[in-house]
Amino acid sequence: MDASGERRYPIEVLQEFSRRVFEHFGVPGEDARLASEVLAASDLRGIDSHGVARLHTYFDMLELGRINPRPELRVVRETAATATVDGDNGLGLVVGPKANRIAMDKARECGSGQVAVRNTNHFGIAGYYVLEALKEDLIGWAMTNSTKLVAPLWGAERMLGTNPIAMAFPGLEEPPVVVDMATSACAYGKVEMARRRGEPIPRGWAIDAEGRDTTDPEAMIEGGALLPLGSWRELGGHKGYGLAVLVDMLTAVLSGANWGPWAPPFALRQEIPARSVGKGIGHFFGALRIDGFLDPEEFKRQVDDWIRSFRATRPQPGTGGPLIPGDPEREAEAERRREGVPLVPAVVEELLDIARRTGIPFEA
Repeated sequence: MDASGERRYPIEVLQEFSRRVFEHFGVPGEDARLASEVLAASDLRGIDSHGVARLHTYFDMLELGRINPRPELRVVRETAATATVDGDNGLGLVVGPKANRIAMDKARECGSGQVAVRNTNHFGIAGYYVLEALKEDLIGWAMTNSTKLVAPLWGAERMLGTNPIAMAFPGLEEPPVVVDMATSACAYGKVEMARRRGEPIPRGWAIDAEGRDTTDPEAMIEGGALLPLGSWRELGGHKGYGLAVLVDMLTAVLSGANWGPWAPPFALRQEIPARSVGKGIGHFFGALRIDGFLDPEEFKRQVDDWIRSFRATRPQPGTGGPLIPGDPEREAEAERRREGVPLVPAVVEELLDIARRTGIPFEA
């Protein structure tokens, strides 16, 4: 335990505990393994808000019957290169990887594959899915909408989700370029983690219930809203807003899921929308075969050259120079595989609560 009270746990311990929790609710063995793998990817890559810190929410939703533990995915519309998938209200951690597989298979056959998904739930980190595409020498992208947490530009109430988007490009000798980001100023989970630590949030992340700028995580959680990426108009908030709209259109309007303020909540204390305009929340996955555009080895050499050129950029004073998208996550993974995943006391207590209520052992 360090001075902040954090404890470190081997990723294998956390992943096995998650797997057993999902199986406890009747999730089939392979699906439970898949779901725990998605959570583990988040913890390894340093995205603490989307790993086992989310497990108690999945536990709550499964316990109340709000998520189907044994969904039957259906392709409801299809062409050679596209599909719409109904996730049967299953775990997004299971529906997402299976729909992503369809997109990758279509890319193998047609050169590109695009899959929209409806009637699903929170799918973990978008970066997981594009990393899976890289394993098959594909360029991948993934995005999802989510329950309303973000105010539109110049709005004072929640209307959009954090609507993350990810895309990845393989290098030959250099590590891949992996863009994985929320289209809000921050992920909601980061506000939750700040509250758990008793810390303020940076200015520009959120507004309170009156639409005023706030650094109090509680003020955002209790009636406030996150801001779009860029925060204010003069700092580019209209661009973050535009990206969030793009994600909402592809993941929800196109798939037949609930869009904008009608996307259903994931956490129990979040407001239930007054009406439904579709089924569940939505995802969107895509994959491209590189050889449809350029010789794959030549493309990867160019990616290597791009990375090396940007690493050689003259740094701003007081910095180490530009990061390549994916650097922090890759460094976190190497460190956490070696040292273990740090968990704050509040998350450990949630895991212990699950252990008490299920009989699945978890050693604090």
